[in-house]
Amino acid sequence: MNAVDPYERILAMLHRAALNDVHWPATAALIDEACGTAGNVLVVGEGSGDDVRVHFAQYLYRGEPRPDLAREYFDVYHPHDEALPRIRKLPAGHVAHTPALYTRQELKTSRAYNEAWNHCICQNGLCIPLGEPDGLRIIWGIADPVATGDWQSSQLQLIESLLPHVRQFVRVRQALVGADALSLGLAGLLDNSRIGVLHLDRDGRILAANAPAQELLRRGEGLSDREGALRASLPADDGRLKRLLKRALPAFGNSTSPAGGSMRIQRALLRSRLELHVHPVDASQADYGGRRVAAVVLVVDPENRPRIDAGRLSVLLGLSPSEARVSALLAEGRPVREIAATAAFKESYVRWLLKQVYKKQGVSGQVALVQRVLTAYAFPRR
Repeated sequence: MNAVDPYERILAMLHRAALNDVHWPATAALIDEACGTAGNVLVVGEGSGDDVRVHFAQYLYRGEPRPDLAREYFDVYHPHDEALPRIRKLPAGHVAHTPALYTRQELKTSRAYNEAWNHCICQNGLCIPLGEPDGLRIIWGIADPVATGDWQSSQLQLIESLLPHVRQFVRVRQALVGADALSLGLAGLLDNSRIGVLHLDRDGRILAANAPAQELLRRGEGLSDREGALRASLPADDGRLKRLLKRALPAFGNSTSPAGGSMRIQRALLRSRLELHVHPVDASQADYGGRRVAAVVLVVDPENRPRIDAGRLSVLLGLSPSEARVSALLAEGRPVREIAATAAFKESYVRWLLKQVYKKQGVSGQVALVQRVLTAYAFPRR
């Protein structure tokens, strides 16, 4: 297998998909084709120990969504899957062979392994934790190899080389979800008022910035514009930012592929840190030396959250006051722990309330609920 060309094509597709969700199925299909696998799965959850809640799971087989397989696994097998405690202990980036997650006896008796993974074509698959940014657990699952029978070293090398890029793809998507900008695309992001957006050229110079980004640069709180270049206020942060930009914008003739990355930017006066994501833009299009957008920078200010009125939300979605309150705080971007502290509830009670809201609204997980809340708030029912 020649992994060089597929690798470059996958990276280009990942860069597109991170900024616009419509490209993800085609990207997943390309990964399956290049790696010689039946499909792949992304799962995002939160929590520790035995108390892990799944917020998002997408099964794609050669680019085709399979929500039926996701529903079957999480409804029937997930509560009893013997492999889950072992998956939670795996270090980030560890490529685990699915059979290795079960004991010899469990390989014979486990319903999850013998039924669910058989239906999902994953009995010979791979399970890979991608890390825990902001307390979220990201798992990437790879279905069985379709032609080779068993995993070849070239397949594993290609998959391992993609891990940091898939992880960054998820982090960028999460930042855009929080800004209600999931499918706006490169140009549409500049019109978004909930997240700072900057377009950089191949030299790292600022081509465009939306209103929130301009305000951050004007105040100079953590970030600034120095002679057209994006800079961080503190020397340590500035050094890290320069390294991120260098990876995302390799010089012409450099064989290194563009790679995104994330960091936190410290501000003065004990204010919360800015979350910054640097993401390359597909460079396959010829530009004949003209200045074009080569990278996009997303800046999330945790203090610039949308304010959702719980009373109005209760009326819009038919929720109880407590359900509306936790749903409003969730839509403002607050994690369960912070919701519990703000509302003076126990964390277990917050999760129970969210489950009640999921049932009422017919959604599954926090991402879907946040989208429902923000949509209802922007476009109220008659």
